[in-house]
Amino acid sequence: MRETILLVDDEKMISEVLEAYLKKDGYQVFIADNGIDALKKADTVQPDLIVLDLMLPDISGEEVCRLIRKDSEVPILMLTAKSGEAERINGIVIGADDYVTKPFSPREVVVRIQAIFRRVKKSSKTSGMELSFNKQGLVINLFKREIEIGGQIINVTPIEYRLLSNLAQHPGRVYSRMDLLEKIQEDGFSYEGYERSIDTHIKNLRKKIEADARDPKYILTVFGMGYKFGGSPDVKNASI
Repeated sequence: MRETILLVDDEKMISEVLEAYLKKDGYQVFIADNGIDALKKADTVQPDLIVLDLMLPDISGEEVCRLIRKDSEVPILMLTAKSGEAERINGIVIGADDYVTKPFSPREVVVRIQAIFRRVKKSSKTSGMELSFNKQGLVINLFKREIEIGGQIINVTPIEYRLLSNLAQHPGRVYSRMDLLEKIQEDGFSYEGYERSIDTHIKNLRKKIEADARDPKYILTVFGMGYKFGGSPDVKNASI
């Protein structure tokens, strides 16, 4: 079955060129030229990937991304004319999987999409695999990339998910900030943050998964070294 791509851009020429390249590569393509239409088609088409321009005529691409991320983990490749580091990092933080800065080569977009699908297919090998801790107080589904706390799925950013899943797969192992930064960037994931930015993501993640962020049970600080996972693995965790 061909992968389905939703292409969201209000510039007709860009949409037509990218559509031609993507169809030539065998993808099925749907097009939206504004944010509202993009949200509707994302819901009805259920695409395998979304190419999303940040500059849309009605609502911003950032807002479209945030709304989609409330209900879906579909990969999102952002197109942006903003070349500043802050804008690029913000795109990743709110839920994008990668970005391409305008002007760009249509072939580069296709290559980025191929790389994202390779990562998705690699993840699918762990279909059905779950890690659970503290008598299922915390459950991580490695295939769906979902995190449950007390039986409730919580919303996390792609970076937060990568941080938690990597820590949880090796309980007790101490990771330096640089170790975690490198883990985030594995498999071609674009992130240009600094070591200390890890602290901010950890702080935000603790607020979501810990009963008391000031007295964490899952993500523990190892002073002078970094972080480690402190949850107690349940017996069914076959991968640990």
